[in-house]
Amino acid sequence: MTAESIGYGRKDGAMRHENFWQNFSMGEELDIAGRFIFNGLRTFHEMETLDLEEEIFELLYNLSVGFERLFKVAVVLVEWDFPADQKSFEKSLITHNHAELLKRLRVKHSLKLAAPHNAFLQLLSKFYKTHRYGRYDLEAMSASSMEKLAFHSYSAKYLGVSLNESSDLMANSNDSGVKRRFGKIVGKLSSEVYHVVRNEAGKRGICTYEVRHASKASKIFLSQGYTFDREDVLLRELMIFFCNSEKRSGQLDFVRQFKPLGFDPELADEY
Repeated sequence: MTAESIGYGRKDGAMRHENFWQNFSMGEELDIAGRFIFNGLRTFHEMETLDLEEEIFELLYNLSVGFERLFKVAVVLVEWDFPADQKSFEKSLITHNHAELLKRLRVKHSLKLAAPHNAFLQLLSKFYKTHRYGRYDLEAMSASSMEKLAFHSYSAKYLGVSLNESSDLMANSNDSGVKRRFGKIVGKLSSEVYHVVRNEAGKRGICTYEVRHASKASKIFLSQGYTFDREDVLLRELMIFFCNSEKRSGQLDFVRQFKPLGFDPELADEY
């Protein structure tokens, strides 16, 4: 990539302020967005049930922030073209309405999204604008968590979950099938908007779309990994190797010199 292509057009070699903003500032925002989406998916992976309000809150909070920031990176690249009123443009980005941000992208790009994706964006918008403050409302204390009810409704319709709302003793299991279906929905949203970022950055000759190798964002945008099945398999394989290997290395010999704690083998599954 040449100096001119990323905005070094002045005789002193300095990058134009607006190109630095779109290239590097928005690149940092893309990485931050990927981190939030990664953290949301990781939260969902670790949820054994769909019933704990605090876990659902953590899930929706991370994903709502992640997608909001991802959409705004794309909007900047799609819409910004030396506006007469820069402050008005920046003010238009102060929104938590995911569906409205998507609508702005669709003016120039045809994103291949279906009902589950659009409904999920509506869920995130409602959560971020209203539900996340619900427990601060004294009048609503006796009501169930609104984000939990909203997520359960979404899960029943789009994740194929048969919910049991009648008893607290019967947990709604978050099994591997649900995790894969949810990962596909989040992944489709991520990849479609990232494609817009990559496309628009290419038009402008900047590298906003680049993310650091082996980072949280790279798993989302480059590797397109929306579940953690591989990580689980790797952990199991490493445990089996370390438990059974008689091979020698400086690191293995160093670890073997320590006396292990007296954990109970009968509780291995729980550990």
